[in-house]
Amino acid sequence: MDSNNSDRPQRRMVIVARELKRYNIDIAAQSETRRAGEGQLTEHGGGYTFFWKGKDEDQPQIHGVGFAIKNHLVDHLDELPSGISERLMSLRLKLVNNQRATIINA
Repeated sequence: MDSNNSDRPQRRMVIVARELKRYNIDIAAQSETRRAGEGQLTEHGGGYTFFWKGKDEDQPQIHGVGFAIKNHLVDHLDELPSGISERLMSLRLKLVNNQRATIINA
């Protein structure tokens, strides 16, 4: 994560990771992420991995959807979260007794 002694502006994902950690959130659904394309970023110091789906890079970044997931839970995903559009994303999480949970962010 960004150093407290740094004079550069903090990245938004670092700020979000800090707040999620403060409230001990395991999985957070995010909207209006305004990030281009589809991807993921791991904030090791913050303890979260961010997944997002937005419009293509050549289009205005006015929408976007995503998930922030604690790093230790990423190993329990059946597959990486999949973005259907810039407004819809889902993920499948393994549970105990061979059960699964599907989380949809719309």
